[in-house]
Parts: sequence; C-alpha cells; structure tokens
Amino acid sequence: MRTTVKYKVITATLSAALLFGSAAALPAPIANAAQSAEVIWGINMRTGPSTSDSVIRMLKKGEQITVLEETNGWYKVSDSSGTTGYISASTKYTELGAELANGSGSDTEALATLTGVVKKSVSFRNGPGTSYDRIRYLKKGEEVQVVSQPSSGWYEIIDSKGVKGYVSSQTQYISVDGTISSGSDNSESAGSGSTGETTEDTGSSSGATNASVEKVITVGMKYLGTPYEFGSNRSTTTTFDCSDLMKQMFKEALGVTLPADSRQQGTYVKNKGNAVTSISQLKRGDLMFFMSYKGSSKSSYSGIDKSSQRITHVGIYLGDGKILHTYSKESGGVRTNDIMGTAWEYRFLYGGSAL
Repeated sequence: MRTTVKYKVITATLSAALLFGSAAALPAPIANAAQSAEVIWGINMRTGPSTSDSVIRMLKKGEQITVLEETNGWYKVSDSSGTTGYISASTKYTELGAELANGSGSDTEALATLTGVVKKSVSFRNGPGTSYDRIRYLKKGEEVQVVSQPSSGWYEIIDSKGVKGYVSSQTQYISVDGTISSGSDNSESAGSGSTGETTEDTGSSSGATNASVEKVITVGMKYLGTPYEFGSNRSTTTTFDCSDLMKQMFKEALGVTLPADSRQQGTYVKNKGNAVTSISQLKRGDLMFFMSYKGSSKSSYSGIDKSSQRITHVGIYLGDGKILHTYSKESGGVRTNDIMGTAWEYRFLYGGSAL
C-alpha cells in the first residue's frame, strides 16, 4: 500500500533567512513512498532538476501533485494528468512545513508567504535598477510572488506566468502581504520608503511624476472614438488629427502647451534630450513619432535611414506595446493599437517624454 502524507508546498516566499534572520534547515528528505502535495502558489515544472532545463508548464495554485522523490534540491513530481517533471525545493523558491510529519496524515503549518499586489502600473525589469531593460509593465491588480529584496528599493519577483524580474519596492506601486525582518541579511524593510528609486515610471528624466502621465492618458482615453479629421480645428474637441489630440491631452490635463504639429512636437521632445529609438526603452506616457507608411511588412522598411525620415505621425505610448492615437476616418478615430509586429513598429522613428 502506498503511504501518503499531505503537506503544503509554498512557493513565492522569501528565504527563511529573510523571514527569520537566520538560516533554517531544509526539511527531511522525501521518503521513497510517494506523497501527495498541494501547490499553494504557481511554480514552474521543468523537464529536469535545473533552471537550465525547459519549462513544461506552470503548476497553478490549488493543484494536487504527487512528490515522487527529492534530487539535489529538486522534487520530482507528477501532476494530475500524469505528467512528470521537477520543481525547486530550495528555500528561495519553496518551503515545506517546519516538519514533515511522516505517517501523521495531517497538514503541517505553512511558513509565511509574501504576496505582492500591484497598486499602479509599474515597470517589470530584468535587473534592480532603471538602467535595466523593461520586460513589460505590470498592471494594477496583478498578484506577484516576492522572492527577495536584493537591493535597496527593489523586489525580486515572479509574475503569474513564471517570469522572474524586478520591480520598485515603493509602496505607491506595490503592496506586500508581510514584512522583511529587520534582523535579516537584508537590512532594508519592505515599503520603508527609502527606496532610492524616486523616478521609476515617471515618464521623464526631468522628474515628471507618474501621476502627471496618468492624468494625460486619462484625458486621451475619454476621447476614444472621436472622429479623425486632417488639419482639425485646434479650438474644438469634436474632431482630432494626431498632433491635435496630443496637444489637447497635455493642455487639458496639465496646462502644458505642445507645438502645433507632429514634426514640431518631435523636435520639442528631442530638445529635451531624452529621445530613444528603441520601443523597449519607452516609458508609459512617452510620445512616439513615426515615418510615412511604406507597407505592412518589415521588409518594406529595410535599408531605410530612419534618421533622415520625415515625421508624419505621433501618438502616446501606453506601455505593454500599446499606443493611443488617431490616424484615419476609416479606423474609427481616436483608438488604441498594439504596436509590435505591425507597421507601427517598423515605422517608429523615436520617442520620449514631453514633460
């Protein structure tokens, strides 16, 4: 008869050292008999006992799995469909209860789990600093796993898809269920406010606030569906062309007066010294400038010296590969579009903050 002991596997926690200020012993090795387990936070199941092995899929919270054996800090497991793979048993990624009550038939108490909830859209980056590339924007309401606090002002996290990265620990961006012990190896406390990251997602190196960016975007979104008209009347909001929309958004939201057309607006942004030519470097609220349409395929733009191209369109970047703009009557007027893999990506010249 197969003996089963039910216990809870905790992923997405800080290490025991971070939680209690000292190293905690690993649980006793898994016995030869298979044991049932309940996943209480998403974790990658891999083809082998290493992070270099491919991800089979992400085990979801609440799934019942069977732990077959322990191998050098990894558990070999089987899911409900019979698929076999490996999950980490490291205290950085998983924690078992304080003791494995072999044969007890009862659940063990779980160690504390730190869950982060995104309060405002914020950059999810490859490293703990604004100089690192942005993976994407985390959206308000997303739940993430807080793995550690590697440096002042940053959390190392894992999102719901199992992607690992870093996010500002400023309390305006993320709320964490739990605290980091002041007696731990990392002396910075979660949400202390001393993050050293005062300009994360501000949309400008000149100190524009995230709140200002959101005000501008909020104004723009209220005009969704407003008809397009080339050379629209700048004194009304009944129709817009691309540059008129940008001008109205900044004026109405912040009292900032942008130049009249897209080329002048492009020069205005360039003169601020923060223009970038890669979409991956853009921040939410940055203006985006485009050349003329040459075709829908990437090859249509190959060999073109974009530095010599004339600006023919402008929009505002929303983050996560999306743009808010207006460009034709046929498109329905003011709207949002996905950029990547479309002519908008290939036509992009540069972008930057107008603030």
